[in-house]
Amino acid sequence: MLIFNIGLIIFAGYIFGEAATRVKLPRITGYILAGIFLNLDIFNTLFKNFADQTAIVTDISLSFITFSVGGTLLYSKVKELGKGILSIAFFESLFAFLTILIGFIAITPFFIPIENATWPAVFIPLSILMGSLGSPTDPSAALAVKHEYNARGQVSSTIMGAAAFDDVFGIINFSIATALAQMFVQANSVSAASSSILEPVTAISGAIIVGLAYGLLFNLITVLEKRETEGVLIVVVLGLVLMCFGTAAKFHFDELLSTMVMGAAVVNYNVLRDKIFKLLERYIEELIFVLFFVISSMQLDFAVLKNTSALVASFVIFRITGKFLGTRFGAAIARSPQRVKKYTVGGLIPQGGIVIGLALIIRQNPAFDNISDIILNVIIGATVIHELIGPIFAKTSLKRAGEIK
Repeated sequence: MLIFNIGLIIFAGYIFGEAATRVKLPRITGYILAGIFLNLDIFNTLFKNFADQTAIVTDISLSFITFSVGGTLLYSKVKELGKGILSIAFFESLFAFLTILIGFIAITPFFIPIENATWPAVFIPLSILMGSLGSPTDPSAALAVKHEYNARGQVSSTIMGAAAFDDVFGIINFSIATALAQMFVQANSVSAASSSILEPVTAISGAIIVGLAYGLLFNLITVLEKRETEGVLIVVVLGLVLMCFGTAAKFHFDELLSTMVMGAAVVNYNVLRDKIFKLLERYIEELIFVLFFVISSMQLDFAVLKNTSALVASFVIFRITGKFLGTRFGAAIARSPQRVKKYTVGGLIPQGGIVIGLALIIRQNPAFDNISDIILNVIIGATVIHELIGPIFAKTSLKRAGEIK
């Protein structure tokens, strides 16, 4: 039955993805809606206890996605984009984090349906984690609008550049936030608090070392391996990516950061970098996305979502506010043109992709058992909203910037 269920998931993702493109929405939106559809009561018998069997699929998908994110960090490309795009990407992701953090600290005591909830155990760690999940942007919606209307100019270039680095800053924010949130949850004793102070440093530095080691190992293998066939490259890269993720997990390092660092090492020091990432995009990416997003949204709990609808709306509002303020501030710091300062934020509203994976990572952490379901449902609900309104914001911004004729 498990094999049938996976086949049904892939087919449903295909159907809903095609339907989404027909109404000018990103395919990812269709995949999310497919998962929500399969989550209805009529499918309960088919997918009973199915979520417990799919953790490995989620981890494999995340390792691939974060490796691809690292593959965007080509030094020459970063240098070419200039300080303006990097400044905007850094500050809009930071301001989104801070705005959501402050906003949720203020409102969570009124909306969290947990009895005997306390600030250290619930409100503060939940706010920190929600803030970190506000940083990433889904560039696919803006890219689709850009291609559809053949938009060209400073604003569209800045949007695509900033969105490419959003996930990088998002993973870094998430790595730090997870460790900090766990410090609050576990700080029941002086010894626990003192030992947890070292966790962020250990998790992040260890992840960097592991990622670099596997990246350099892969580069060495591709130099020694003379059969540069497509099949061989795919097998080797996926094998080492999964080993990198697993090694980081074994030593309690940050798994996502490790595979992202591995991707950065490959794209900067491997002569076959273009071929490697194009192969993954051509043959593997779409299947990974279908499985990942459909299965993720199937874990949406409608009962919890009903009780957290105010948090979903608040997350969307706080995030858009933070993106707006951060984009303005980053553009001002870099002295970007007024048009870039004013209209770039419209293309940074969509959110999907890796943010659901980050929420699932939180759910797998026993330290956050009492808040993880709330976080996952808020993120999935907000992702649906962001993916629906994102293309509209992107089109409007590019049109007002004069880059859509």
